[in-house]
Amino acid sequence: MGAYVAEVALRWSDMDAFGHVNHARTITLLEEARADLLFTEAEKQGLLGMAEGMVVARVVIDYHAPLMYAAKSLQVRMSVRELKAASFIIDYTAFAREAVCTAETLMVPYDLRAGRPRRLTADEREFLSGWQAEQLEPSRG
Repeated sequence: MGAYVAEVALRWSDMDAFGHVNHARTITLLEEARADLLFTEAEKQGLLGMAEGMVVARVVIDYHAPLMYAAKSLQVRMSVRELKAASFIIDYTAFAREAVCTAETLMVPYDLRAGRPRRLTADEREFLSGWQAEQLEPSRG
């Protein structure tokens, strides 16, 4: 399948005193996009467990251009990378009129009742593998 694309509405309250969307709010907008993939889309495909426990272990974000409220929405393209037994990375590219940021989150499935990380189930791995970016084969010449 490749990239999953989510459209996230910007709110007036996302702006800061400088007239652009605050850096911390940008991370929240990425979170909303990620929830659309991991919870809403997963549920549409019959996968309910991801909404019961998934935590961010690391977030890295690079800002490329100011995100202005006038854009009204943010398009977030996400793909899965480094799918392991108990973690995976989501890569993000967020666009308004242009690419405004790229980011990654290290995600860890979490057992809320036990209070500890858990392994991905086979169904979760299958769902996530559908969103892996296609790897290009190195050219041999």
